[in-house]
Amino acid sequence: MDEILDRFGAPHRHAAALIDALEEMGRDELAAAGRRRDAIFMQQGITFEAGADGSLVKDRPFPLDLVPRILPASEWDHIKRGLAQRIRALNHFIDDVYHGREIVREGIVPWRLIVSRSHFARAVHGIRPPGGVYCHVAGCDLVRDDDGTWKVLEDNVRTPSGISYVLENRVAMTRLVPQLFNRYRVRPVDHYPRLLLEALQAVAPATEGEATVVVWTPGPHNSAYFEHAFLARQMGVELVEASDLVVRDDVLYMRTTSGLARVHAVYRRLDDDFADPLEFRPDSLLGVPGLVRAYRAGTVAIANAFGTGVADDKAIYHYVPEMIRYYLGEEPILENVRTYLLSDDDVREEVLGRLHELVVKPTGESGGKGVFIGPHTPPDELEGLADLIRRDPGLWIAQEMVDLSTVPTAGPDGALSARHVDLRPFAVFGERIRIVPGGLTRVAMVEGSMIVNSSRGGGSKDTWVLEAGDPAEDGATQSTQVHDVVPRMPELRLGGWSDQQQQQQQQQ
Repeated sequence: MDEILDRFGAPHRHAAALIDALEEMGRDELAAAGRRRDAIFMQQGITFEAGADGSLVKDRPFPLDLVPRILPASEWDHIKRGLAQRIRALNHFIDDVYHGREIVREGIVPWRLIVSRSHFARAVHGIRPPGGVYCHVAGCDLVRDDDGTWKVLEDNVRTPSGISYVLENRVAMTRLVPQLFNRYRVRPVDHYPRLLLEALQAVAPATEGEATVVVWTPGPHNSAYFEHAFLARQMGVELVEASDLVVRDDVLYMRTTSGLARVHAVYRRLDDDFADPLEFRPDSLLGVPGLVRAYRAGTVAIANAFGTGVADDKAIYHYVPEMIRYYLGEEPILENVRTYLLSDDDVREEVLGRLHELVVKPTGESGGKGVFIGPHTPPDELEGLADLIRRDPGLWIAQEMVDLSTVPTAGPDGALSARHVDLRPFAVFGERIRIVPGGLTRVAMVEGSMIVNSSRGGGSKDTWVLEAGDPAEDGATQSTQVHDVVPRMPELRLGGWSDQQQQQQQQQ
C-alpha cells in the first residue's frame, strides 16, 4: 500500500498539498537541494559509517530524502497510545524478570527462554534502579500491514539509536525545502533533548542540587558517535568515555580539571557486555570497573538500565501482547507481526517448509544483521539457513512477510518513485512516558528492497505529525479506511504523472 496515493492513483487528502508543492518545485530544484544537503551534512559531520553491504564506508553523508512522510493527528494519537502501553508493559516485565518472576510462575513466558537470552544479565538480579524505570529510552520499530494498520516489528530498549537524525533532518528540511512547510502545521521535535534530560534528572538519586547527567560514548570510532556528541551538546551535558569515569566508595565520579565531580545519571551508548569488566566481559577496555557496584548501591541511574536487553530479544517479542494483558489488564493497541518460535518442533517443521515465504531473524541481533527475507533469498542460501535452524532453533524466529508501505522518494536527478519505509518513534520514560511526534522514518534507497536499516544502506525521511485540525487533513478518516491496499505506487515524476499512472487511472 502507498501512503500518498489511494488505489485510484489520486493523492490522499492530507498529501495533496505536498504533491502540489513538489510539482511547483520541479525536478531540477529538488535535485539541487539534494546536492546542497550532502555538502552541508559532510561539512557538519552528519555522517554514518556503513555501506549497503554492511562493509565500513567512512564519511558517508547520512542519506536524508527530501520528500517528507506525513501522519495525520488522529493516526499519530493511536500510535502514541499504543507505544506508551507497550513500554509500560516491557518495563513491568524487566522488573519482574529480575525480581518476582510472576509471569514465569503463571506459565506465560518460559523461564528457560528468558535465561537463555544473550542479554539476560545475571549480574543485576535483585537490583531495582532509581525510580523503578528500566527502559528510559525506547525506539520501537513500526510497519504498516496490508490493510493499513500499524504493527510493531521490533522492540528496541537497549541502546536505540537514530534520534539525532530526527532532529537534524527537521533542521535540514526547514533550510533546504522550506516551501514544503507552507501549507502544513507540523508538530515540532526539537524539544527531545530537554525531555531526555528531564527524564534522567527525574530518576537520578536524590541530591541537594541539580543532578549531574553525562552521555557515555564508546568513543569516536563508534559508527553512531555523531549522535552521542550531538545529544550531549544539545542537552548541555558532558560527553565522556570510560577513562573520564571512576568509582570510589560505590559512587560514580567524573574526572575534571577541578578534581572529581559526582555523576548522578548516565545515558550510556554501549551494551552491558562492555560496561563493567568486573561484572560482564573481563576483557572490555571500554568499561568502568565497579560501575555495577555503584548501580547496585543505588547511587547512580543508568539509562537504559543494565539487563533491559532481555526485553528487546526477538524471541521475547513474541510474548509482549500477553505481557500487556497480564501486567496492565488491557488489550494491545498495537499488534505484533505474526511470529513463530522455532524451538517448537511442530512450528519449526511448518516454517522450514515455508522459508521462501517468511522473514527469518536471529533473536539476539539488531540493525538488520543476519536477517533472511525469504522471497529475496536464493534457494541455496535458504538450504543453508534451514541447516542453521535445525542446529540451534532457539537462536531464530520467523515472521510473516510484511510488504512495507511506500512513500515517494527522490532520486539524485529529482525523479520520484516509491520506496519502502518503516518508522521508529522515540519515547523517554522518567516520571512518565513522553513520545516525540513522528520519529525516524527509515527508507530503503534501492527499488523493491525491504532493507531500511541505516547500517545496511538505508536512508531516512523527516516525519511530519500534523497538528489536530490542520486544514490539510480536514475530513481525513482513519488510515485503515483511507489508505487502501495497492501492489506498488506508480512512479511519480515532477512535472506530471507518469504514463504508467495515467494508464492505471484509465483502467480503473
